Amino acid sequence: MNDTGRSLPGWLPGFLRRRLEGSGSLRRVAGNAGWMLFDKAMRMGIGFLVTVWITRYLGPEQFGLFSYAVAFVSLFAAVANLGLYGIVVRDFVRSPGERDAILGTALFLKTVAGLVAFALAVGAIALLRPGDQQMLLLVTIAAAGLIFQAGEAFDFWFQSQLRSRITVLGNLPGFVIITAVKVGLILWGAPLEAFAWAAVVETLLGAIGLAAAYHVTAGGLGSLRVRGGWVKSLLRDSWPLVFGGLMLMVFSRIDQVMLGQMLGGRAVGVYAAAVKVAEFWYFVPLFTLNSLLPTIVEARAGSSEEYQRRLQQMTDAIAVIAYCFMVPLAVAAGPIATLLYGEAYAGAGPILGIYVLSSVFVMMGHVREYWVAAENIAMFSLVATAVGAVLNVALNLVLIPAFGAVGAAWATLAAIVVSGYLINACHSRTRMIFVIQSRALLLRDLFRLLRGGEARG
Repeated sequence: MNDTGRSLPGWLPGFLRRRLEGSGSLRRVAGNAGWMLFDKAMRMGIGFLVTVWITRYLGPEQFGLFSYAVAFVSLFAAVANLGLYGIVVRDFVRSPGERDAILGTALFLKTVAGLVAFALAVGAIALLRPGDQQMLLLVTIAAAGLIFQAGEAFDFWFQSQLRSRITVLGNLPGFVIITAVKVGLILWGAPLEAFAWAAVVETLLGAIGLAAAYHVTAGGLGSLRVRGGWVKSLLRDSWPLVFGGLMLMVFSRIDQVMLGQMLGGRAVGVYAAAVKVAEFWYFVPLFTLNSLLPTIVEARAGSSEEYQRRLQQMTDAIAVIAYCFMVPLAVAAGPIATLLYGEAYAGAGPILGIYVLSSVFVMMGHVREYWVAAENIAMFSLVATAVGAVLNVALNLVLIPAFGAVGAAWATLAAIVVSGYLINACHSRTRMIFVIQSRALLLRDLFRLLRGGEARG
């Protein structure tokens, strides 16, 4: 029996068990989400602790160089990703008989895109920082991971089938091996470049694991094929999301790149340490979103009332989760940063207190992106993220010289609020998602749900 047919865990509350037992769709979502939660909790729990140890070991200057390289490469990740996740999952749901052609085409496109992104990243850093051989090496290593991200195409299939158990088991060996390697590198006093290589090898092992899992569970790799019709279809639907993803990376990571250019590695190290804490819990809402995406696509084909109701419930849940993490982190930012990283990173506290306020808008922005994929209005995503990127760059140019890394945190917060929320009110077609987000921000339906009532769509 596959993972979606297993009995529900006994630790679930009674009322939730009754709701799930009455709905096969919800049971599948719950089972899928449970595996995703296990995977992300393990990765973010163990991975976060190891990252904290690495951050302490390297110190602000070296960690800043590493963070700069990763942030710089991430600017090209949108090219490697091709914006395919939501689109490929959608097409798997809509055209299950075309699985081999869709997956083979997606794998091909992501491989080519990864090679292009690698070349762009290496060429760009050579032009931007000529003569900086250490940074050229770090970016070259980090950018190699963009090529191996093509293996994510197999995960698209498992997500469309709500079979995250297979994804978890495919990725687990690589994660365990590289986690042990990272600990060994710290104990052996390894240089900075070794940690960059470890991250790339983890991506490679994950791709191999996913391919092997697909081969074993879904009928083999030999039947995959590239079809010209699907190449055109996927590129036609995804190209706006590529530019949207690029803009997203610009306004979410350009702060670290600009800090590195304007203030140096130490400022990036302190800032990046704060960002790690602010974002470490993002897996909690994201695993829920990934599990619910296929059900949203299905609801889109049904009644508009049910579709809007599911969107509202999803956004409400995301907002509640965000508040539960955001408020404590904002209140205790200083002590948390010092406890985790030591006095060398004491300046991360004020940055964390500001940056974490963007969490709820980031999460609701993810809901909007899935809604955009279901509605097939990717152009709006491009416009929204472009506005956020331009705003973030402009604000960073003003605020970093005046306030340093704290100014960069304010710039990012403002850009996320505008591009992920406020801009949705500016067009009649997107006003629905703005209303849904506003209700979620105000926790309008929370008490009704706690009383066991049905929130109105």
